[in-house]
Formats: sequence, C-alpha cells, structure tokens
Amino acid sequence: MRAGMNVFAAVFVAVLVVLGATIFTVDQRQHAIVFQLGEVREVIEEPGLYWKWPLIQNVRYFDKRILTLDSAEPERFITSEKKNVLVDSFTKWRIIDPKLYYISVAGDESRAKTRLTQTVNAGLREEFGKRTVHDVVSGERDKIMEQMREKADLDARKIGVQIVDVRVKRVELPTDVSDSVYRRMDAERKRVANELRSQGSAEAEKIRADADKQREVIIAEAYRDAQKMKGEGDAKAANTYAEAFEKNPEFYAFYRSLEAYRGSFKGKNDLIVVEPNSDFFKYMKSMGRGGDKAVK
Repeated sequence: MRAGMNVFAAVFVAVLVVLGATIFTVDQRQHAIVFQLGEVREVIEEPGLYWKWPLIQNVRYFDKRILTLDSAEPERFITSEKKNVLVDSFTKWRIIDPKLYYISVAGDESRAKTRLTQTVNAGLREEFGKRTVHDVVSGERDKIMEQMREKADLDARKIGVQIVDVRVKRVELPTDVSDSVYRRMDAERKRVANELRSQGSAEAEKIRADADKQREVIIAEAYRDAQKMKGEGDAKAANTYAEAFEKNPEFYAFYRSLEAYRGSFKGKNDLIVVEPNSDFFKYMKSMGRGGDKAVK
C-alpha cells in the first residue's frame, strides 16, 4: 500500500514538472519569442496562457513598455559658430518587432542602447553643426528635437525599435567659453541700454522744445487777445463817457477838474506850483464866490 502511494506521488510530481515545462504565460507588458532548437518558432504579442514542447522549445521575454535611454554625462557638440556646447538629452524607445530586435542585437538591451546612443548623438551633432548657440538654446530647439526623432526612428526601425521621443533637457556652454560669452552679452546689453538712454534723452529734449514753443505761442496769443479785448473795452468806455458827457459839457469839465484835484492833492506833503489865475483853479474860484450853489 505504501509503495503504491509512493509511486502515485512520484507520478503526480512528474506530471506537475511536465506541465510546468509545457505551460507558460505572457504578461500584457511583454513580447514573447518561442525558440525551437535555437531557431525562432513563434512571436507572441497578445497576453495569455500558452503551451510549448518541453526540452525542445524555450521562451524569451522582451519588454513591451516604453523605455528610457538617458545619457550619463552631457555630450559635447560644436555649433555653426564653432562654439562648444554641452548637451544633456534623453530618448524614449520601445520594441515593436521582437524577432528583428533579437536578430539585430541578440535581444541584448545594452547593445540596443549602445546603437541608439550612437544614432542619437550622430544626429544631434549634425543638427547642432547647422545652427548657432541662440538657435540651439531657444530659437529652434523644438524643431531640432522633432527632426532628431524622425532621423533616429528611421535608423532604429532597422533593429526592430521605435523612437517615441528625443528630448534635450539642458544646453550649456563649457566653463571656459561661458565667461567670455557672458561678458560679451553684458557689453551688448550695456550698449543697447546706452543707445536707448540717448534716444530717450533726445526725445525728451524734443518734447521740451515743442512744449516751450507751444507755451510761448499760447502766451503771445493770450496777450494779443487780452490787449485786443482791453482796447475794445477802453474804446467802449471812452465812447460811453463821450456820449454821457456830450449831454452836459459843463458837468464833464467840472468832473475832470475834480479828478485832477484828487490826483494832485493825494498826500499831505504834495506840492504844486501854478499861477493863481490859472484855469486849474477855475472851479475853486467859482466855489469861493458862491459858485457852489450853481454847481449843486
């Protein structure tokens, strides 16, 4: 009885081992290649449970997800101005043809990364060599990355890989170059600032001169209008006086004499020298002889 149980257990274990060697699963994040005696038998793209012949077939898995190739150190490139720049970039890629990928790089991810690094760096060196420092820093940065992605993708397809994106994270000048560039930039900014200041000063002087001119014109016109109005007022007043005094000439003469007396004897110390029989004292004499009644 015990011997029968041992045999049953041994058979059960053997069956489990055979099933384990026969059944395999493919995750949704993976590609799978089934090899038979070292040759590619089947490429499996869909996830699920699959069967294989034990001992004569084996399976290798390859990542289906988007992978990142990030440069460890910035690469040095030369621009069209013969200026060195340090470029830090990364590449997003994924396997789209597992069979071609295996044939090209033996399924070795490190070899694939080496190939992609060489492709991307060669493309960046070519693109940077066509442009100035300003273009690669800001002016045409997006255009460079798009062209690089297209060129790198064409080469990567030859090994069963798709380049999803190429991005330039940072572009810097080497230390020995950045100082001179910064000094030149500072001098250029100062030149532009001085030019703007001089233009502003010239414009300010122009505005001041125009304002002074307008002020003189306004004052002259105002003085002219004031004198004109004053002349018209004086003429109107004289005309009014003439019309009023024309009605009684004697009263007009008397009024003018009073104005003359008031103007001549304003202060206590005023002194006037005239002849006693002068017409200046005409009304004073009349008042002295009782002419005040006539005046009233």
